[in-house]
Amino acid sequence: MVISNAQILAHLGDTGRVAGTLNPTAQSILFGDVADDAIDRDLPWITQVDRAHLVMMAETGLLPVAQVSPLLRRIDEMEGSGFAVLRGRSAPRGVYLLYETYLIADLGEEIGGVLQTARSRNDLGATVLRLRLRNVVSDLLTSLSRLQTTLLRRAAACTDAVFPIYTHYQPAQPVTLAHYYAGVAAALDRDAESLQAVLADLDRCPLGAGAVGGTGLPIDTRRTAALLGFSAPWTHSIDAVASRDAVLRLLAALGILGVTLSRLAHDLQLWTTGEFGFLTVADDLVGTSSMMPQKRNVYMLEHVKGLAAAPMGALTSAAMAMHATPFSNSIAVGTEGVKPVWSAASGMLDALTLVRLIVAGAEPNQGAMRLRAVSGQTNATALADWLVREHGMPFRRAHHEVGDIIRSMTVQGVVDLETAAREARPEWFRGTRSPVLRPVDIAAAQEHGGGPGRASTASEIERVRASLRSRRGALMEQRRRWRQARRSLRAAVDGVLGIAVLDRTSRGRYSQA
Repeated sequence: MVISNAQILAHLGDTGRVAGTLNPTAQSILFGDVADDAIDRDLPWITQVDRAHLVMMAETGLLPVAQVSPLLRRIDEMEGSGFAVLRGRSAPRGVYLLYETYLIADLGEEIGGVLQTARSRNDLGATVLRLRLRNVVSDLLTSLSRLQTTLLRRAAACTDAVFPIYTHYQPAQPVTLAHYYAGVAAALDRDAESLQAVLADLDRCPLGAGAVGGTGLPIDTRRTAALLGFSAPWTHSIDAVASRDAVLRLLAALGILGVTLSRLAHDLQLWTTGEFGFLTVADDLVGTSSMMPQKRNVYMLEHVKGLAAAPMGALTSAAMAMHATPFSNSIAVGTEGVKPVWSAASGMLDALTLVRLIVAGAEPNQGAMRLRAVSGQTNATALADWLVREHGMPFRRAHHEVGDIIRSMTVQGVVDLETAAREARPEWFRGTRSPVLRPVDIAAAQEHGGGPGRASTASEIERVRASLRSRRGALMEQRRRWRQARRSLRAAVDGVLGIAVLDRTSRGRYSQA
């Protein structure tokens, strides 16, 4: 049976309280001219919720199988065709009502009209949002895990790559690239914890809250929650449909993650310049100039910075849309406040991938790194510490004495601090153990305070790896539970359809008798 647009509009044009469809200009702004984008975005999730709801209604006896089974069968057919019967149509009151109206026109009101029994678009929309978001967060956690794994792998390969870490853009102390990469991986671990907390918050199902005040029908919300892969139903109807704070928490977590990524991208961009020359990025990760033949532009890192900044803007936009609205169902909260999250999350996935490719493809230039560690006098603090340890000199005095030598070196154009110190203060070196002043040896000896020493760095790498293993295991279990829920839902649908077939067969035999 072919349902015409006129039939759809006739159903939508008279809802009882409201006659006529939405103003065409308003419809175009709010829902678009055709529903295809919304069909792709929302209907696969809506039909998943519909199946769980209809199965529960049949199992509890709130709806007879004879009404539920034709709906389930038609929903299967529509989804199997990619919702072809709805494509190219306008959705004058949104994609859900287009879909429901089509079912009513196709199956009749006695069957199609029962779909929203004990349910509203409000709890449906809140449930669909959480189904979509948990997949997004799962993908973000996976991508973040891959970046951390790459950082730790590169850390293990760069234990001898000594270079100066900078403070205030000035060379500070010698560390290893392994130590730096492990530190970034550790910072990202806290970002992963924040995303994991968002995923845990998404594990409650709002279905059953209705429009805002629940329902008087004895529905089984635990059953629908389980069929949709949630651990539990929501326990308060107003909170269930009013709250979209999971969006804000996700954007806040992504905003902080973006700060971490932007700082990593900033360092990598500096260290790949000709002025630093600490890292060389593979040819397939750089661009050139359309005019200047010498250029090797690591421009992907500029994209990372831009993409990583977007969640903060999205958080501000979402929070302001939700700010000072009634604590109930609200379009400003549930629609406008949610809009910014999708592009922000998608951009963050891209940023994570791009920076991972750069980290994996950046090779250290150890000669340039070590030379700058020496020329930047990054061994100055080690010399001051040696004076404290070997000569009992107060640190502030040792700090002043070493600084005075470095000032003289700058005037004289001398680079090597140890040579200058032996010439300026020979008495320091008589009858005592020589200080360890090679940057590579200093870095290896700095084991305390989480320094760049080999044992300290190896311990931190293993700590973050253990955290990664635990988080991956939890995510795999979560995804396994979601897959199992989909299988259980499919089996439950097939069970209801099987009962319907048996009922029809039994009635046929009875009538023949």
